[in-house]
Amino acid sequence: MSTFNNRLLLKISGELVGDQLEKMKFLCIKEIGKNRLEKMTSGLQLFMVLMERNKLGPDNTVFLVSLLTDIGRLDLADKLTNCVSQYAGSPNSLPNDEEQAKLDIATEVITNKIGRKWRTYGRKLGLPEAKLDHIAQKHPNNLEEQVVELLKEWRKMHKAGAKTDTLIKALRSCDQNYTADLIQTELEKLNANGGQ
Repeated sequence: MSTFNNRLLLKISGELVGDQLEKMKFLCIKEIGKNRLEKMTSGLQLFMVLMERNKLGPDNTVFLVSLLTDIGRLDLADKLTNCVSQYAGSPNSLPNDEEQAKLDIATEVITNKIGRKWRTYGRKLGLPEAKLDHIAQKHPNNLEEQVVELLKEWRKMHKAGAKTDTLIKALRSCDQNYTADLIQTELEKLNANGGQ
């Protein structure tokens, strides 16, 4: 793991209080096994085993974010998410400029139209339930921000593989055909105006 993640993991381990480590260990029984978990006395030990099991790495923090969210430490989950996104932006990990423009159009349309079905849409896009819960808790009374955060997380998850077609297919699979059609109309305008 890179240095920034080691420092951050050390900080997160130090900020776990009371029975939070025990709760995290309980949530990891399936991944690690009860006997090995019983010997752990710190968050760092847990994080090291998660790294061994490929459940935690520089580009793989979803499991730890969901653990932190599940034990009610949204502050630490946000810290981890923000730090990872800050270090994750190499140009090769982003879609090309044309696809970025399409994704921006799709994001705007979806944000304005998806409404309360955003969680169903998030599931179709493959976001883990814990991540959807985290988004809902982070923006409890702001539907628009929940949708923006959902799409941001999806783009972060897929990096250069993020495609507008995937967003459209997911919309159609949860009966959001009108929204999907609006995106396609906007993309046709983009192609007609400047994509030649």
